[in-house]
Amino acid sequence: MVNIAICGANGKMGKTIYNCVKNRDNINIVGGIDINTEKYADFEIVENPNDLSTKPDVIVDYSHPNVLKSLLEYCLTNGVPVVLATTGYSDEQINDIKKASEQIPVFFSWNMSLGINLLVGLSKKATEILGNQFDIEIVEKHHNQKVDAPSGTALMIANSINETLETPHNYVYDRHSQRKKRDKNEIGIHSIRGGTIVGEHEVIFAGNDEIISLKHVATSKTVFAEGSLNASIFLKDKPAGIYDMSNLISEN
Repeated sequence: MVNIAICGANGKMGKTIYNCVKNRDNINIVGGIDINTEKYADFEIVENPNDLSTKPDVIVDYSHPNVLKSLLEYCLTNGVPVVLATTGYSDEQINDIKKASEQIPVFFSWNMSLGINLLVGLSKKATEILGNQFDIEIVEKHHNQKVDAPSGTALMIANSINETLETPHNYVYDRHSQRKKRDKNEIGIHSIRGGTIVGEHEVIFAGNDEIISLKHVATSKTVFAEGSLNASIFLKDKPAGIYDMSNLISEN
């Protein structure tokens, strides 16, 4: 049994995690962290991690980048592993995450979906085969409440592709101000926000007279919640270090 605390417990993802846990017998929720401390289940919800009355085995974070500092401080002080599934971190915050992983286990992924991580692997394989012969564009779609753009997942895909290319490419996020032809060494990343779209990511390889498209569509937040719970089980009792979905997949 893994005892977890949910950071962002009163948010949509926090409540999705709670609903998923109800159907599992290997995870138990012992606390929640949120600026909204309204209780909706049989665990406490506190505003600050230090106010938790029970030390969790793992904290799952689906909150906001502003919470990162206090969350890492609590985890470092108490030796608690943390699953970070929040997006929108700055480069400085990512460095803080990597530094924290030197002392505690940290599971950090822009996307907790198994399918998305398969898409990343397929995109890398396609890049290896197609090389510089095809132009690469990434299109991501999310609901109209999402604040950050492009999505962390789109950047994760782009970074994985870029690591595979012989010549690193530049990212281009907006073309309307550029009155010029597409540069050979670039990856276009485009964001669409509307309605209640849970999450769609498409990688387009456009060549001469042929187009290859790889796409993942999430129809429910449950896929991300279940991934986070699997990451929590994986992370318990792990040594200090930074882990992601590739580590979880390879172990299984």
